[in-house]
Amino acid sequence: MFDIKWIKENPNVFDEGMRMRGNAATTADLLKLDDARKDHIAKLQEAQTRRNSASKEIGAAMGKGDKELAEKLKSEVAEIKQFIQSGEEEERKIASEVMDVMSAIPNVPLDGIPEGEDEAENALYRTHGEKPELGFDAKEHFEISVSEDQMDFEAAAGLSGSRFVVLKQGIARLERALGQFMLDMHTTEHGYSETSPPLLVRDEALFGTGQLPKFSEDLFKTTDGRWLIPTAEVPLTNLVREQILDEKQLPVRLTALTPCFRSEAGSAGRDTRGMLRQHQFSKCELVSVVKPEESEAELERMLDCAENVLKKLGLHFRTMTLCTGDMGFSARKTYDIEVWLPGQDAYREISSCSVCGDFQARRMSARYRLDDGKTIAHVHTLNGSGVATGRALIAVLENYQNEDGSVTVPDCLVPYMGGLTQIEKA
Repeated sequence: MFDIKWIKENPNVFDEGMRMRGNAATTADLLKLDDARKDHIAKLQEAQTRRNSASKEIGAAMGKGDKELAEKLKSEVAEIKQFIQSGEEEERKIASEVMDVMSAIPNVPLDGIPEGEDEAENALYRTHGEKPELGFDAKEHFEISVSEDQMDFEAAAGLSGSRFVVLKQGIARLERALGQFMLDMHTTEHGYSETSPPLLVRDEALFGTGQLPKFSEDLFKTTDGRWLIPTAEVPLTNLVREQILDEKQLPVRLTALTPCFRSEAGSAGRDTRGMLRQHQFSKCELVSVVKPEESEAELERMLDCAENVLKKLGLHFRTMTLCTGDMGFSARKTYDIEVWLPGQDAYREISSCSVCGDFQARRMSARYRLDDGKTIAHVHTLNGSGVATGRALIAVLENYQNEDGSVTVPDCLVPYMGGLTQIEKA
């Protein structure tokens, strides 16, 4: 969310950023709306000043015995009081309108972000490894023999409908192993603090990270007004909401392995086969809260941490810099890590790492006090997948599949699998 003062001082940056994001908001329109709010407040203040003055004049008139003037002034005060009451309601209405407009404006991209409308115009940042040579025709994850009785979409549909899966036996254990492996790596090697947050959050939390009000259709809401989290980014980032941290507390680095829930409202007909696009999936999330001057370097650090997971799993991937049309609402810059899936003969997203600047911090009122003890500024926030365990499971199944339909367990996961080195059909 933007500070109207910043927009007024940086009109060209804001207007160009909105143009690149394909958003219709302009500095001129926003300042016009803000000026209308200020003008109305000024009228209310003038009325309140006149009411106070007239009230004093009533006392003076009564003291002089001028009842006619006193009654006239009383009538004026009554009218002013009525105007103020209706004016205060109008002020709340205008303030709400300003908030609605401001909260729906996406973040401004950093300099150097490729301009484009969709993923076709993302830019290659770097690659790791080579596409594996399996020596036989690769199958998709749900076609591999071990998946036939350990990946049950029919049973899940009977329980919950489409876009769910029941994992069993070795594949269920492999998914659990992946999540534990990621948590251990991020906490012991990368300096993140393990956290177990609530899976249900209030409106304010989703507003703080930018999912509300614009993207409510992508979420699941409970009957008591709370929301199932679409990502652990929401509760983790909101842990600093309405706080003033000391500079020495930064950076804050948090990680959590949680289920995530998404309605996939905008993906009808996409990836309907297999596990690629589910309503419920698990993900290892990374969140950083840092000083403004450190946020861009922190993005590179976070990306390295996410990439390191795939490197240790022995997976080939490429990292893309997202163009302006493919970035998330709150992001100023985003990297997507795309893992190679032999069964699909394609790269698919497995992680996104984004820097948001002070965009989320302003929505959450998350700040820090500089070491001078006086200056208070908004923190910068970052979030990333480290990585999505469901998609990591797909990648391991497809990249480590064998011609006989079994799946070899990557060396780094063997300790988490109780020494099991291969998953075979039961």
